[in-house]
Amino acid sequence: MNRWEYLTTPLMIHNTAAILNNWGKQGWELVQVVNGPEGGLVAYLKRPLIEEGAQA
Repeated sequence: MNRWEYLTTPLMIHNTAAILNNWGKQGWELVQVVNGPEGGLVAYLKRPLIEEGAQA
């Protein structure tokens, strides 16, 4: 069974692709984008959790 780690990050509307591509290069997968509490966009991302001692 996969275990995941999660991340939230604000998205700036003028730089969305660069922000998401940067996280993608680090292994993060976009799950959802929602309106944040202060009106901006917030991205929710996940990636597989690498357990110590586990082999890929």
